[in-house]
Amino acid sequence: MNNGLIIAAPASGSGKTTVTLALLRLLARQGLPVRGAKSGPDFIDPRFHEAASGAPCVNLDAWAMHPARLRALAGEGARLLVVEGAMGLFDGAPPDGRGAVADLARELDLPVVLVVDAGRMAQSVAPLVAGFAGHDPSVRVAGVILNNTGSPRHAEMLSDALAPLGLPVLASLPRDSALALPSRHLGLVQAGERADLDSFLDHAADALEASLDQDALLAIATPLPPAGSAARLPPPGQVIAVARDAAFAFSYPHLLTDWHAAGAELRFFSPLADAHVPDADFIYLPGGYPELHGGRIAAATNFMSSLKNASQDTVIYGECGGYMVLGDGLIDADGTRHMMAGLLRLETSFATRRMHLGYRHLRPLQGIFDTAFTGHEFHYATTLSARGDPLFAARDAGGAALPDMGLVAGNVQGSFAHVIDLAHSPR
Repeated sequence: MNNGLIIAAPASGSGKTTVTLALLRLLARQGLPVRGAKSGPDFIDPRFHEAASGAPCVNLDAWAMHPARLRALAGEGARLLVVEGAMGLFDGAPPDGRGAVADLARELDLPVVLVVDAGRMAQSVAPLVAGFAGHDPSVRVAGVILNNTGSPRHAEMLSDALAPLGLPVLASLPRDSALALPSRHLGLVQAGERADLDSFLDHAADALEASLDQDALLAIATPLPPAGSAARLPPPGQVIAVARDAAFAFSYPHLLTDWHAAGAELRFFSPLADAHVPDADFIYLPGGYPELHGGRIAAATNFMSSLKNASQDTVIYGECGGYMVLGDGLIDADGTRHMMAGLLRLETSFATRRMHLGYRHLRPLQGIFDTAFTGHEFHYATTLSARGDPLFAARDAGGAALPDMGLVAGNVQGSFAHVIDLAHSPR
């Protein structure tokens, strides 16, 4: 039987990612079968999970995914599942908070370990934890990990204050600047960009191991529900060329797994390495950080020429960063304009950033897709101009209509939305 638990917190910035990575690395180097999962629409943290555990990491999205999908993904592999939450435990999409980590805990019937940044508190930790533990009886807070403690005496004060609650304090991580994770505008700097990643993960594991009651933590984990089966995203082609490198890193593993499981052949290539687009009947340009590599992408003549040639008879689909690369031009944060593929009448800019964030209900208006999806939009690009036919009719998480999204021009299509799952009725 596979067991699992959730690492959550009262708020973002409490140290969930550091604690999760430390726990995954610690258990993995002890030879225990462990794997990570990330709550919500996140492309960056899962790659850190994989580096820490040596096992694939999946996204578990309680808003965008059907319950059967959640159970199927959580139940894959005979391992302990450590789920890293997002934001605060009860924070979800507007207007009602649906999709919060608490919803995932209910759906999978998993216990929650609450990570508390105690750097600026003492006895006040008790009412904070008591409030979260008692807020919803269907969400079981089973233990606490204290983060950012100032000294052994400080950790002892916090533990004494929590003792009457009957919740075990499983570990106390001391304040340590070496445990900080560098970030940029979409989240952490990507795992593959850190030459010191292994030493960071080992240092985090050492810091956690020094105070962790590992037996108590493992005893908290409970069996995952039966995995069953879930409807999969159908492959858009028999042979699919997938861009993959530092500029095109944001593809969901479950989407690629769905395509492969249905018999599609995936052929990966690197635009940054100026690789030719492989022969395929569908070309997928995922999101990522094209704005950081605009000059290299623009100068990738083999990639650009083969992409343009393929567009004559092959469907090309771009999401977010991939969508911008299909446009005429991209202006980076320094104000430099880079020529892109010119397959869509689209101009985007990072010179003036504006955050676009939220879940999306997506209904195709034309193009290759013939079913509705759930998706997510998260980017800082400004659209200077977009001319042509739209790809999706869109609604926000609350169901309110949004302007149509994306563009379609012949065989080329894309939008700023990342597709997550097939559309389903809200829980």
